[in-house]
Order: sequence, then C-alpha cells, then structure tokens
Amino acid sequence: MIIDRRIIAGLLAATALTGCASVADKEFVGYQDPGFGEANRATYAAMVVNPDPKYDKPIPASSAEHAAQAIERYRTDAVKRPERVETTDIGGGG
Repeated sequence: MIIDRRIIAGLLAATALTGCASVADKEFVGYQDPGFGEANRATYAAMVVNPDPKYDKPIPASSAEHAAQAIERYRTDAVKRPERVETTDIGGGG
C-alpha cells in the first residue's frame, strides 16, 4: 500500500492547526471572553437585590487580640492544628 507524502503532510498540518482555533489569546486583538466579569456582575446584582442582607446568625465578633495571637503562633510555628473532618465513609456495609 502506497501512501502519498502530501496526504500525510496535509493531515499533520490540519491536526497541528486545530490548536490554533483557541480564542484564549485573542484578547490582545480585541476579542474578549463573553463570560469575562460575570462574577462581578453577579455580586453587584446580589447587592442591588438586597443591599443590607439580614442573616439568621449574627457574625461573630472578632478581636484584635485573637488575631495578634494567631499571628504570633504562625511566626513561632505553633499553629493550632484544625480538627480532622471526615467527609466520606469508605467501607463495606452489611
């Protein structure tokens, strides 16, 4: 079976050019992703809907002393280990 080199070269070129179809690098030539800034718009919309939200639980008071203690623990490498939280139970059930 004889395969023409031009066909192989054409297939390789077509395959290589599929990587050029990305629009990620087109921002510099005037293209902008349609989803650009969507997080900001969603946050702004939430603020417009309810600019002063009321929550079920009050926000816990923070203290500068607690923050300073945490910074000192960080600097002295004595950070409190967080509790281990299990998210799944792997095992056989009967």
